[in-house]
Amino acid sequence: MATRLFAEWHPQDAIQLSWPSPHSDWNEMLESIEATCEAMAIAISRYQKVLISVCDEVTRERLASRFASFGMSAERLHLYVAPLDDTWVRDHGPIAIERDGKPVLLDYTFTGWGGKFKAARDNALTRTLAKQGVFACPVESRDFILEGGAIESDGQGTLLTTEACLLNDNRNAGLSREEVESQLKADFGVERILWLTHGHLEGDDTDSHVDTLARFCDPRTIAYVRCNDTRDPHYPALKAMEAELEGMLDANGDPYFLVPLPWPDACFDPDDGHRLPATYANFLIINGAVLVPTYADRHDMAALKALASAFPKRDIIPVDCRAVIRQHGSLHCMTMQLPRGTLADVAVSSHRGDY
Repeated sequence: MATRLFAEWHPQDAIQLSWPSPHSDWNEMLESIEATCEAMAIAISRYQKVLISVCDEVTRERLASRFASFGMSAERLHLYVAPLDDTWVRDHGPIAIERDGKPVLLDYTFTGWGGKFKAARDNALTRTLAKQGVFACPVESRDFILEGGAIESDGQGTLLTTEACLLNDNRNAGLSREEVESQLKADFGVERILWLTHGHLEGDDTDSHVDTLARFCDPRTIAYVRCNDTRDPHYPALKAMEAELEGMLDANGDPYFLVPLPWPDACFDPDDGHRLPATYANFLIINGAVLVPTYADRHDMAALKALASAFPKRDIIPVDCRAVIRQHGSLHCMTMQLPRGTLADVAVSSHRGDY
């Protein structure tokens, strides 16, 4: 069977979100994070559908009314009630592949990034949505522990990832690099796996997800975070990561075209002062546009210009993510793309959450 892991820029049916709940760690800043999620959803709806999981019927009705007041077309909004632990759908959502020309969604095991946080309801979300008829393609469960933010695909058989995450004993304990690679190749049809051994962000709970560090923009282009501040504690590891990327070759044996992204000024939690994982690499590619996290930082414009050069045919849309990084993620972490052919066409009024 011919199998491939879609690149993020493959045409999409929708972007999936898990809405922040008052019963989660977002409770004390619910108003600000909801405003960010609203901005994301409205921007995305200009280009494609938005699928949003919510914790209860009251929230579903409130969001349906609110987005309608913003002028969002009902055809672009899919709201479903499902139990949730948190908002990081990049890591608990399904990962789409193509098998013999047809889409399939793979539902991997999510353990809250190696057991750091409760995750049972998030781990069950894809199956819950499948039972509600959300998806138009098969959904296959996997016992293998894997988060979507841990992998990058060029759509042509190459996967980019990090050793710190995929080889961490808190994920699939006891599996060797060869066994992990065998699983990834079998599931995704990839022929090459490029491993980064360096790179991390303080405040990151994911054990160095690649989507915080380096991202495919097309099969020959990688955007990555560059730290030029020798006084910053990130400098040695990110400089070493840059050297690794410079030494990598694409499937044709040529060096990648690298797009360095600026290093934002250090952001700190206002309550206890710990550093927050601000990164411009956590952008989201959608149909016709790229959403880019910004932080009211002096480097925001440079990041937008760098990504505009990498995506000359797409609109570049800044999204203020200062609220998002308070819980140690950013824009890409809160989203999951559903490629063309994966989303069932169901009217928004029928999404009553019969689970």
